[in-house]
Amino acid sequence: MSQSVDRALSILPLLAEGPADLGRVADRLGVHKSTALRLLRTLHEHGLVYRQPDQRYRLGARLFALAQEAVENLDVREIAHPHLVRLNEECGHTVHLAVYEEDEVLYIDKVESRYPVRMYSRIGRPVAITVAAVAKLLLADLPEDRRRALAERLDYPMYTARSTPDAATFLEELARVREQGWATDLGGHEESINCVGAPIRGADGRVVAAMSLSAPNVVVTADELLALLPLVRRTADAIGREYSGTTPADTPHD
Repeated sequence: MSQSVDRALSILPLLAEGPADLGRVADRLGVHKSTALRLLRTLHEHGLVYRQPDQRYRLGARLFALAQEAVENLDVREIAHPHLVRLNEECGHTVHLAVYEEDEVLYIDKVESRYPVRMYSRIGRPVAITVAAVAKLLLADLPEDRRRALAERLDYPMYTARSTPDAATFLEELARVREQGWATDLGGHEESINCVGAPIRGADGRVVAAMSLSAPNVVVTADELLALLPLVRRTADAIGREYSGTTPADTPHD
């Protein structure tokens, strides 16, 4: 990276701390004021910094617009898929990726089990929102008032004897998931299917997606599946780091 580009980029985190005058920018960069002014003018021309009436500089609106555009164009499925495949190759079980959109939790990716017993879930289809592990993870991250409002208007079908029976129970489960940072569905949707899941978080710490590992109890017991939870959580964390831009795309999988 050229020295000028390096210096210019160094100005941005400084201004993220708050407005700064020319002298402070020059001191932080260790350059003459004329050099700092030239860099600031270039950034100003591109809308990345703004000169206030008091002669101090702050981050420009264009920078925030670029950041928002970048976030909106991030494809969590594209980022997550290689990680999901590696997890599937390591343990052999079905892996799902889901997001929350317009009061529904939808599967957006799936890697099939290597075992002959397959699950009927499909990409693009909504999940059983009151029992699925991915749904619990996504809804648990909502603000309390939104969680409560949503829980109150949901139906609670009893798919099995282990299904969530009512809003109060569901809210208790979401609070537990929010605190522990992972979720399960142990026979809540289908008696024979167990599932463990973990959240995928963006740079702001909010849950942007959820992933899960599922298997029929004829292949592994619930306890055996739960033993794989640390692997699921490491995978989710790796996806989150890559999504947030805090780790290189080619970071080896744990």
